[in-house]
Amino acid sequence: MTGPTSSASPQTGAHAVIANAVDPARRPDVLLRKRRDEGHEVSVWWMIGAFVGVSALVIVVLSFVPGGA
Repeated sequence: MTGPTSSASPQTGAHAVIANAVDPARRPDVLLRKRRDEGHEVSVWWMIGAFVGVSALVIVVLSFVPGGA
């Protein structure tokens, strides 16, 4: 007879789900998400630069709208 700790396979469905869980951030079917190596992060300066660039582009485009102040 086997005890609850002597078996290598999960005893309940909940344990099986946890044992087979996949990190949702690393799912291959998510659109527009680049899978990177563990521990690799994008520099915050890229996000700041993108914000400044998009803001400048919006200001330039809006400056061509007639009737502005």
